[in-house]
Amino acid sequence: MSPAGAKRPNRNALSSTFKREEESPAGAKRPNRNALSSTFKPEEESPAGAKRPNRHPMSSTFKRDRQSAHVTFLGAAGTVTGSKHLLEAAGARLLLDCGLFQGPKELRLRNWQPPPADPARLGAVLLSHAHIDHSGYLPRLVRSGFTGPVFCTRGTADLLAVMLPDAASLQEEEAAFANRHKTSRHSPALPLFTTEDARRALRQIRTVEFGRPFQAARSARARFLPAGHILGAGLVEVSVGGRVVVFSGDLGRYGVPIMRDPDPVPEADVLLVESTYGNRVHPDGDRAAGIVEAVGRAARQRGWLLVPAFAVGRSQELLYTLRELEEAGRIPSLPVYLDSPMAIEATAIYARHPEEHDTALRGVEAAGKRPFAPRRFHLARSVEDSKRLNAVDGPGIIIAGSGMATGGRILHHLRRLLPDPATTVLFVGYQAAGTRGRLLRDGAREVKLLGEMVAVRATILASDAYSAHGDRSEILRWLDGFRRPPAMTYVVHGEPEAAEALREAIARERGWAVEVARDGQRVALP
Repeated sequence: MSPAGAKRPNRNALSSTFKREEESPAGAKRPNRNALSSTFKPEEESPAGAKRPNRHPMSSTFKRDRQSAHVTFLGAAGTVTGSKHLLEAAGARLLLDCGLFQGPKELRLRNWQPPPADPARLGAVLLSHAHIDHSGYLPRLVRSGFTGPVFCTRGTADLLAVMLPDAASLQEEEAAFANRHKTSRHSPALPLFTTEDARRALRQIRTVEFGRPFQAARSARARFLPAGHILGAGLVEVSVGGRVVVFSGDLGRYGVPIMRDPDPVPEADVLLVESTYGNRVHPDGDRAAGIVEAVGRAARQRGWLLVPAFAVGRSQELLYTLRELEEAGRIPSLPVYLDSPMAIEATAIYARHPEEHDTALRGVEAAGKRPFAPRRFHLARSVEDSKRLNAVDGPGIIIAGSGMATGGRILHHLRRLLPDPATTVLFVGYQAAGTRGRLLRDGAREVKLLGEMVAVRATILASDAYSAHGDRSEILRWLDGFRRPPAMTYVVHGEPEAAEALREAIARERGWAVEVARDGQRVALP
């Protein structure tokens, strides 16, 4: 909560431009961002007079004595979900990311298996960012006995305070539905984790500033560098066992709105690099062309434009872009409904972190404009708000989760509007194999939604220009920031074709030693 007497940020944050909060004076305790975030404990600074690390803080004394070290790929190997990598060296056991498996049933069932690494023996978790496929297994891990610290940036912690309880609430609601309607083989059906598990996980979070080295374990130091993917996203550097291990997390893009470009990393002995778009290059030219086309069609057809979008990252960029296109006169001003309580909260959190904004966004804020609010902007916070849209005629735009149409309020809008030829659906991000988003993008003429088959007569459009993942050329550009090649690079977080294509590009164009990580593989680090 805000300090006594301080002005609270407008809860209708999107229609008030998300006024920036005043920063705390030097040395003052930061205001509590959220009832759950009061337990976030910042990493303590080094005492005065302590010896400062050398120019590259991760490569000082750790190179003296190499010890055996291993990485085990426990998720996001051969797929883009369930990111987890176990790093073991010098007595330290660190989990890089703690993601939930999403998408096809065979992947989701893995969430119910015993934890792939003994929670009681883990020293710490290092989270690259807040997306559920990188953080959503945390409550389950805590429920299973993990009691150590979870290190992440402040932006990630603020997002997790919203996202983890929301994910737990969904788990509880699904279990309750299954028990009421007896749709589960299990009696009673149980949630994967509860809201209390989520709260316990949040109490274990320790926040760290970008660029500041911290002690991840007795024998391991680490730091986060900006990854440019979403708010709080960090590249993870760990020095342990005489090596520097770097994990890209999800690597962002160059020259796109809102987020700063990914930071270069000077050196690594071992690199884990994502490959979501390892076999593709985002289109050149006008990034907004797909949105201009989709909005124009909705206006001409006097129908609805449905945009499935992730609550964190994608929704904010869409709102920012719609406002800019309106101001430039490139699209008509249609009613825009943000039908996602989490996206509403996430956008307010984005506004509280100007330190991560790029120059263009800071300029919009300095001019007194509302960066995330198109002219005819409406919030649908409650279920009742969402249902009222059923009685509203188009043209208009609905932005709702989830981004791959695997759940959320977008399913209700799709069920109602996909049979209408006047409807336009625009996918603006990656659609994983087996998801409804991929089926629709690939041309399915009917899809199963909320238990019934629904005909698809709407026009389906897609644009990769708004992906928050760097493409093959951007990943290679980031690799050029290394002063020397890593001794070994492992390609993770990609479907098989994408991962193999990136491996070939790195080997052919950079001459590096590189392999595609295999699910469950344990490798000795050079």
